[in-house]
Amino acid sequence: QVRPVESGGGSVQAGGSLSLSCTAIESAIDGYSMAWFRQAPGKEREAVGCIATGSIVYDDSVKGRFKLSRVDVVGRSTLRLQMNNLEPDDTAMYYCAAGPIGGACSTSRPLTESDYEYWGQGTQVTVSS
Repeated sequence: QVRPVESGGGSVQAGGSLSLSCTAIESAIDGYSMAWFRQAPGKEREAVGCIATGSIVYDDSVKGRFKLSRVDVVGRSTLRLQMNNLEPDDTAMYYCAAGPIGGACSTSRPLTESDYEYWGQGTQVTVSS
C-alpha cells in the first residue's frame, strides 16, 4: 500500500521560506499524481498543488510563491514543496497525497481530494507575523 511520508515544516516569520518533502513507494508510482493539501484550524482542507507527468498545477493562493518538484526513481517518488514569501495565512497542517490517476493533475480539472487515495499524516507549518 502506498503510504506517503512527509518531512519538513516548522515555524517561520512572515516573508520567510520553508521546504516540505514527501516520499511515496510503489512499483508504478511514476504514473501517480502527487499533491499537497493543507488544512488550517477551523477551516476545510484545501488544495495547494499537484504534479504528475507533464503537468504541474498550483492553487491561485500560492502561485508565484510556492514551487513543486518531483523526482521519480524505480518504485519511489520524492515530492518537494518549496515555500517562499510565506504569509500568516499559510499556517496549516500540510498533507501529501498520492493517487493512481496521473490525469488527476491537470489544468482542465479542479484539484480535488477524492482523486487521491493515499494520504500522509501531515506536517505543521506555522507562519508568524
